[in-house]
Amino acid sequence: MRIVLTGSSSGIGQFLADTLAGRGHEVCRIARSPQTGFSFQCDVSDWNAVQNCAEKIAVKWPSADALICCAGIQEPIGPAMETDPLAWRKNLAVNLDGTFFAIRALYPLLTKTSSRAKMICFSGGGSTGPRPNFAAYGVAKTGVVRLVEMLAAEWQGNPPDINAVAPGAIFTKMTEEVLARGEKLAGLKEFESAAKMPQDNSEKLQKVLGLVEFLLSEKSDGISGKLISAPWDPWQNFLTLRDELVKSDIYTLRRIVPEDRGKKWN
Repeated sequence: MRIVLTGSSSGIGQFLADTLAGRGHEVCRIARSPQTGFSFQCDVSDWNAVQNCAEKIAVKWPSADALICCAGIQEPIGPAMETDPLAWRKNLAVNLDGTFFAIRALYPLLTKTSSRAKMICFSGGGSTGPRPNFAAYGVAKTGVVRLVEMLAAEWQGNPPDINAVAPGAIFTKMTEEVLARGEKLAGLKEFESAAKMPQDNSEKLQKVLGLVEFLLSEKSDGISGKLISAPWDPWQNFLTLRDELVKSDIYTLRRIVPEDRGKKWN
């Protein structure tokens, strides 16, 4: 399988790139830091740079089978009303624009695959509920999840399949950022959670890998527009639940309304 992976120089992205390549996949790595092998140094928030990468990939590959969007940043951390607007803009540019730019640039190459193309995007803390002091990151990642739903709706019944993955709490450079900012900026709950987080990620990363491999496989054909948690959702059983999953709003972002809204709430 030919896989393009952004954010391959650290964290989850590096783990996936190394592991998938080790399992026989052809992996094109895209990251801000220089990489070895078939790779490109690229700022995903720069549309021209991403488009240039896609053009260069197309010279070597006649098609791509999958795109995994892992590139992301967490800063700024702190109260929203004390956040530098330029830092806010940079966060959304990398996390949200960078995801859309990669999808937009690689889409033509993905549509040329003889198999059913797959796209996997990563969500993050704050995308399904408020996360005080991480407003930019939470808003950007919520946007990524909704983008996944939007594109799945546009492509309904047709490839590519596109889904978002919630990896769960994993010790990365982002965790180190929380510890460095301290409880004053990150908040007591976030700081204490980061301080208690084990640095051995092996078991957690294997769950992320398992979900990613499932979503890359034909077993997930037709499952699209979902936000799936690697550690908490029963994705191992999705093959038998696929029809119900595809036809429902399970694992999507939705507004909750009271059952008796026609009476009490009017």
